[in-house]
Amino acid sequence: MLSAFGVTDKGRIRLSNEDCFGIHEQLGLAVVADGMGGNNAGEVAARMAVDAVVEYFSTAESDWPFGFDPALSPEGNRMRTAILLANAQILESSITIDRYAGMGTTVVAMRVTGSQLVCGHVGDSRLYLLSRAGLRQITSDDSWVAAMLASDPAANPELLRQHPMRHALTNVVGARTRTEAHVVETALEPGDVMLLTTDGVHEVIDDARLEQLLRRSSDPATAAQSIAAMALARETRDNLTAVVALYS
Repeated sequence: MLSAFGVTDKGRIRLSNEDCFGIHEQLGLAVVADGMGGNNAGEVAARMAVDAVVEYFSTAESDWPFGFDPALSPEGNRMRTAILLANAQILESSITIDRYAGMGTTVVAMRVTGSQLVCGHVGDSRLYLLSRAGLRQITSDDSWVAAMLASDPAANPELLRQHPMRHALTNVVGARTRTEAHVVETALEPGDVMLLTTDGVHEVIDDARLEQLLRRSSDPATAAQSIAAMALARETRDNLTAVVALYS
């Protein structure tokens, strides 16, 4: 059983909110997207991504228009397909509608079936898992900073985070014909907590503090609201979204 709650806010600086989230507890599903693009197109791309993933999992279809990856389970392949369908829909709109040209979005989606967690992600929105062993980040960022650290593990991450390219993404949904949808699968135990965030949260709250906030309350609504409030208190410069889900 999954219970979940989400909070999103435009933050103190931005004039509009281009973050979006969706929760479908009966499907064991939660999705978060952080859009980009002018003329409110980022908001459109984020909403399209969330809607596409939720709609796909709301159907009984298990066809594979983008092929079947034997390294993944059927549920993992469904997650991959959902994200690639979102990519195709957003790309088509950005090509055919002038005011949406160049729009794109990050996406992180999680689905729980039985005791199995399947996560799909593109961009730098994240999924964290809090278990008895502690908090760990399930996703890996598609960002310039992450790419630099991967190519040079000795690089100073604090210096990289001050670089003008620090916010550049290397992979997004809707920017090209075929995006790379990352899929991670792992087992869950009752009491495990999942946290989905956009960078307006995890850029200003470190992992240790996120773990403290998640452990402070077993209620997803209280935890999500506390995380959002702290991001605002720390004067995040971006839109922010936090979705907390409890597996029981």
